[in-house]
Amino acid sequence: QVRLVESGGGLVQAGGSLRLSCTASGIISSINFMGWFRQAPGKQRELVAGLNEGGRTNYADSVKGRFTISRDSAKNTVYLQMNSLNPEDTAVYYCNAMIRVTTFSNYWGQGTQVTVSS
Repeated sequence: QVRLVESGGGLVQAGGSLRLSCTASGIISSINFMGWFRQAPGKQRELVAGLNEGGRTNYADSVKGRFTISRDSAKNTVYLQMNSLNPEDTAVYYCNAMIRVTTFSNYWGQGTQVTVSS
């Protein structure tokens, strides 16, 4: 059974930084996408940053230049370095991955809360 386990959320003041981590565990043949989504109260879940197996990244416009996604393939782990945080970044952040056990399936982590105070 594949699991995604996130860590690194918390409370930070505006202008501060946090680093989120997400590790995929289980019987994994390959991973062709890992990324981060977020959902603020009353809003739809949105893509924050994604990284495909070819190394291509994509970011939401609102986080470009502030957030950086990276991956340690040997550890099946994806990171999200978040700098210059502002209160609009407050949300539950979810790890997402497209993982092949026998066939590709989409997996979600349980979510980690990020709160940015003004």
